[in-house]
Amino acid sequence: MALIVLSLFLLLFTFHLPFRSSGQSSSMESVPDLQHTMYASIEGYPCVRLLNLTGNIGCSNPGRDKVVAPIVRFGNVDKIAEPSAVLVSVEDFPTLFTRISDDSRFASKVSGVLVEPSTDLQNKINGFSPDQKFPQGQFAPYHNTGYEWNPIGSGVMWKSYNFPVFLLTESGSKTLQEFVTKNEDKKKAYTSNVAEFDLVMQTVKSGTLDSESCLKEETCLPLGGYSVWSSLPPINTSSSQQSKPILMTVASMDSASFFRDKTLGADSPISGLIALLAAVDALSHLDGLGDLSKQLVFAVFTGEAWGYLGSRRFLVELDLHSDAVHGLNHGLIEKVIEIGSVGKGLSGGVNNFFAHTEGDSSTTNQTMGALKRAQESLLSENIKIASASSSNPGIPPSSLMSFLEKNPAISGVVLEDFDSVFVNKFYHSHLDDLSNVNSSAVVAAASLVARTLYILASKNEDVHDSTLSAINVNVSLVEQLMGCLLDCNPGLSCELVKKYISPMSTCPSHYVGVILDEPSSTPYTGYINDVPRFIWNFLADRTSIPRETNSSGCQHGCNDRDEVCIKAETDGKGVCVLSTTRYVPAYSTRLKFESGVWNVLPPNSSEKMGVVDPVWTESNWNSIGMRVYTVQNAAYDRLVLFGGITLTIISYLAIATARTLFSKAMKRD
Repeated sequence: MALIVLSLFLLLFTFHLPFRSSGQSSSMESVPDLQHTMYASIEGYPCVRLLNLTGNIGCSNPGRDKVVAPIVRFGNVDKIAEPSAVLVSVEDFPTLFTRISDDSRFASKVSGVLVEPSTDLQNKINGFSPDQKFPQGQFAPYHNTGYEWNPIGSGVMWKSYNFPVFLLTESGSKTLQEFVTKNEDKKKAYTSNVAEFDLVMQTVKSGTLDSESCLKEETCLPLGGYSVWSSLPPINTSSSQQSKPILMTVASMDSASFFRDKTLGADSPISGLIALLAAVDALSHLDGLGDLSKQLVFAVFTGEAWGYLGSRRFLVELDLHSDAVHGLNHGLIEKVIEIGSVGKGLSGGVNNFFAHTEGDSSTTNQTMGALKRAQESLLSENIKIASASSSNPGIPPSSLMSFLEKNPAISGVVLEDFDSVFVNKFYHSHLDDLSNVNSSAVVAAASLVARTLYILASKNEDVHDSTLSAINVNVSLVEQLMGCLLDCNPGLSCELVKKYISPMSTCPSHYVGVILDEPSSTPYTGYINDVPRFIWNFLADRTSIPRETNSSGCQHGCNDRDEVCIKAETDGKGVCVLSTTRYVPAYSTRLKFESGVWNVLPPNSSEKMGVVDPVWTESNWNSIGMRVYTVQNAAYDRLVLFGGITLTIISYLAIATARTLFSKAMKRD
């Protein structure tokens, strides 16, 4: 009897230990119910492991296993005695990582970082840029790479961290706060809240810690994707001669951030991309484009934030005369106009833009003259264009650097919303979002570029105001594009995007991603991200020539070589249109795909950019996730163990004593 009583007491004592103090145990009917009661899954954006030829950057669990650590708020980090997961606000994020970099003893106590989101943060802090002070300075066509285009840059995204880091979503932050608050209310002295991080990178598990080794072992993939180019009007590729000089306008479609999937790049560079698309739309409504003296070509590159992958590969494809650039001749590119960051041009009611040029050639002066002429035609729009300061070392970080490396004599202009330093205080940060740009500035930049291109491409340099006044940017289109490409609501589920493609996700992200298969001029669209697929369809549609007969479906392909199939994803049929729009692979010029494997090529001393190319890759992983739960302290576990042993001994002694007494009583009877 004593054994039964003591066993029941021990059982009750053990069940007093909480799995998770939720008060929901009565509703548990299955194992999933039990797991839901014990664990709270937290949504977040991870910082992942990236590699180059000399090492790696980014974040990862330190080994093969998940990381479990108690959660400590940033304000209490000085009190921690064991490795912990630090819960920090975005405002304190730079301070935390500066301390991690400077204090190795403190860094050893950080097992993970949870970053809380914040609303309207742009108005609360002076700025935050995890990039360098001269982003990608090694690619500059001049020697002053110590210049600070981005003075607020901390460089934290270019370091390697052997612990997981997650930016919580708003719902993830809410779930975590509810969990912590609920458990603090019920907290016993013997429990603690812990975070469990699943951020195990294949490159860490296999010990392949640079791009060459991980590509060889197939534990990573190259950063890259597909750029898009299009001509207005379409180029007759069946003609053996193409005599018109090319006036090329370029922009970038990718950005960078500390957090892989929270990369919007609203001002830098997506405002420039939206301005380019709006300019193409404005020009496409004009008649007589075939009579222009210059061929208008538009290119949108990807991978520019990671070594100018798109523009450099585009120029290599031109040298190879590949199908991806069929119809283009590198020798005919006369001018390059790049639309950079233009979303913050509005100041004091005036949209101010700066033209950054390399050199002072007569062709560059011609471009500046066209910009001034376009500005004059837009006087009522309060737009001003000025040459960038002569004290600047050269052009700012831009795709034009690739063109200048290939041909230093080429005429190029980069249109920006800044003069000597970035006005974007959140360059390459997840905070460079829709609230960081102004639609009127993007409209103004698109208007300026569209009219400038028409002036430069016209046979008659003195274009009448009446002609220019017919070139008008669709304001509602710009606002639509901003909502589609820079926000989750409506995001890529907006009507404009769904008119052309079936998006795989709703929330846009402008991280370049990885190239999944052998590069091709006609890639499988399932391997192409949503944004480049949309851009390809949009440009093919806007630059197409109306057919004399009704456009037919393209289930079986298009009849003419100069035709392409657009909108095929939306209804399974698509429409054949006459348009010169192509995909161009974007990946490092130091890589070659052979027999299903990526190989690193030796540097070519004649190509400066190739010599300094880091060759970026992204580690593979099986799964990424994070959850929180409550655990008992180890000291309490030991107390329970010793208590159980003590109770067992007491039970044994009690039973032995009872048996002895019972035996004596029986003998007396």
